[in-house]
Amino acid sequence: MDLSESYNAAEVEQRWQQIWAERGGGNADCDQGEPFYLLEMFPYPSGRIHMGHVRNYTIGDVYARFLRAKGHRVLHPMGWDAFGLPAETAAIQRGIDPARWTRENISAMRQQLSRLGFSYDWSREVATCDPDYYRWEQLFFLQMLDRGLAYRKKARVNWCDACGTVLANEQVEGEECWRGHSPVRQKELDQWFLRITAYADELLEGLNGLDGWPEKVRTMQRNWIGRSEGVEIEFPIVETGKSLPVFTTRADTLFGCTFVSLAVEHPQAAELARAGGNEEEVCAFIDSISRLETAERAQGKEGIFTGCHAINPINGRSVPVYLANFVLMEYGTGAVMAVPAHDQRDFEFAARYGIEVIPVIEGEDGCLDASSMLEAFEEDGRLHDSGEFSGLSSADGRKAIAKALAEKGSGKEVVNYRLRDWGISRQRYWGTPIPIIHCPNCDVVAVPEADLPVVLPTGVELLEGGGSPLPELEDFVSIRCPQCGAQARRDTDTMDTFVESSWYFIRFASAERDGIPFDRDEVARWMPVDQYIGGVEHAVLHLLYSRFFTRVLRDLGWLEVSEPFERLLTQGMVIKDGAKMSKSKGNVVDPDELVAAYGADTARLFSVFAAPPEKDLDWSDRGVEGAHRFLSRVWRLALAVGAADAGGVVRRSLAWADPGCEGLSKPAAGLRSLVHDTIRRVGRDIGERMRYNTAVAAIMELVNGAYEYRQRDDSSDDAVLDFAVAMTLRLLFPFAPHMCSELWSRVVVGPGVDEIPWPDYDASALVKETIEMVVQVNGKVRGRIQVAADIPETELLELAAKQPRVAAALAGRSPRKTVVVPGRLVSMVV
Repeated sequence: MDLSESYNAAEVEQRWQQIWAERGGGNADCDQGEPFYLLEMFPYPSGRIHMGHVRNYTIGDVYARFLRAKGHRVLHPMGWDAFGLPAETAAIQRGIDPARWTRENISAMRQQLSRLGFSYDWSREVATCDPDYYRWEQLFFLQMLDRGLAYRKKARVNWCDACGTVLANEQVEGEECWRGHSPVRQKELDQWFLRITAYADELLEGLNGLDGWPEKVRTMQRNWIGRSEGVEIEFPIVETGKSLPVFTTRADTLFGCTFVSLAVEHPQAAELARAGGNEEEVCAFIDSISRLETAERAQGKEGIFTGCHAINPINGRSVPVYLANFVLMEYGTGAVMAVPAHDQRDFEFAARYGIEVIPVIEGEDGCLDASSMLEAFEEDGRLHDSGEFSGLSSADGRKAIAKALAEKGSGKEVVNYRLRDWGISRQRYWGTPIPIIHCPNCDVVAVPEADLPVVLPTGVELLEGGGSPLPELEDFVSIRCPQCGAQARRDTDTMDTFVESSWYFIRFASAERDGIPFDRDEVARWMPVDQYIGGVEHAVLHLLYSRFFTRVLRDLGWLEVSEPFERLLTQGMVIKDGAKMSKSKGNVVDPDELVAAYGADTARLFSVFAAPPEKDLDWSDRGVEGAHRFLSRVWRLALAVGAADAGGVVRRSLAWADPGCEGLSKPAAGLRSLVHDTIRRVGRDIGERMRYNTAVAAIMELVNGAYEYRQRDDSSDDAVLDFAVAMTLRLLFPFAPHMCSELWSRVVVGPGVDEIPWPDYDASALVKETIEMVVQVNGKVRGRIQVAADIPETELLELAAKQPRVAAALAGRSPRKTVVVPGRLVSMVV
């Protein structure tokens, strides 16, 4: 009986999805037990789900169904990251309203997710484009503004011409827009920022407690935050009389400083050019370098002498001041004390411009000779030619020189970060309006809380070039200042869509509440998220922003937790033909077509069986067919054991209870042992290890064992076979819930498959056939032990040595000779 002929997946799956919907099967309020918050990263409503979605959400749904069976009250919600550039771009291309396009996509994708049998709590559904959602985001922004955590300034920002908007530093990948549109260039604009740097230390320290996160993700965040301890040194400028602050982590090399280099964006750059008498040439250099992208600036070492000199405060030496293409304003102070002998970039720059090289750190081989140096010596060592500090180790030298500079008032120890404040202004239409009014009298004015939300106008005509139409909408822009009554204008930028996704998981805890963003009791019940599932590509973007936003909301008094996600699973990508599935590569598999051909359960099973969740999944048509064939075998087995006739009517119902071990034949006892071993393995692999592929493999072995048992002449114990088939369905249910529910309802007596608890395994049933073995020491019997017949020799020897009389005879000595007679004797000689 072939599954495709006997099992109508579309009919059965639709029926069970309707049953689950009527029961409210995913509703957290319907469950009892210990709360468990399980969440997959919510999708952008692009219009269709892809196989990456199928895999991600199947991983979560398997775990949700397992946890409910284990007695947990599970919060497993779903929503939509609905604002953003793709909707706006698609709307322009199609000539429709982004709101309409987004709503239609949400409706279609919700149906697709339901068609796959995902057990979500749809009563808590949110879409971030709803005013009822983003009104609270606007409130949080105003509260952050009041606390000094939101601010506006003119700044050089990352600009993507293709997107027509600003990008945060975290959204620039390899000098390109994170969406892969085009190169990113620098542009100066008035921008709103969130002060994430105020939480840099706490974000860094918090990573130490996230033991449930992959170390790779924690390392990526540590590197992005980029904490470095060093000294900020004041270099007086001879020609201007001003001081130039320089940050360094290598104060031990200060005696080797032979020039100072600045970023072309440094605020003193133009002044230095004028004071040095080289203004025209220096300004031309500044202009040429400013036009280059960061990656282009890193090509080679270029610079220009400003004509000015700085005084090294540690030895009074006058050194030239250069502008250099490789110095970035974003790090430290935008000025670098250059030590060519001990920094490779400085070494190459000095070689090009004929600047002196002075070695001041010696390694194990002794002092370096500048004339013979082919590259910089960048390792720690001992200070040399460094005055009173000579002879100190690099570590001690850094401390001693920092102290000396502080005593002279020429420096101070500081901590620097690679992390920069989060620029959230976007010059696009489809996003959350920034609740700010610009008044000619009062300057920047917050929209009164009572006037929230500032609703994004809909039904507007979008601009073909991609710019925002909001500045042209007089009805939206024009407003009276709430402080002085003067005619004013709204801010027409919208927020970065990563702001919406930085707190949606908290809203899920009480999404049905009106009038407040969260119910504190509900948030306390559910937060933090116990298990979060999503892609590693969000390690710096979404995950870092969410950790920051959670802390801000804590400090604003909205919640008590500091970390949003207790455990994190980063699932791998779905690969086909050696590359990530992509329309542009022509290697996409449509989930709808897969479900239509094989059913949702096959799609679910393949997506978690083909690879461990955290690894990339290589698409295989044969693998899909293999998953389909396995479900076919389970279908035939259940109906055969249930003695179904040709019309599918079951003549005998199965009892799902364990028959126990009393009076079982050897084959029956073996099958019962296999069932309990499978229960142990599947429970461990889902609940402890999240190794779904090995859990499915264990179920497959059980199915093979049940088939082999039926084919034996002495397989007369129906109760054990009933138990084996029933447990197959119970264990397989989280992976293939439709088919298992259908089979259970046909052939098993009692409650539904999702209504019985997850089975416990009988440890005694796992013990293999035992034998008694004699243990001798120096020819004398010192004990007898009961062991499994197939016990490995290493375990046998360890067990034998632990017997009290054996251990006493050994007296802590290791046997010089050991003889094992299989099934009979262990003999030790000391």
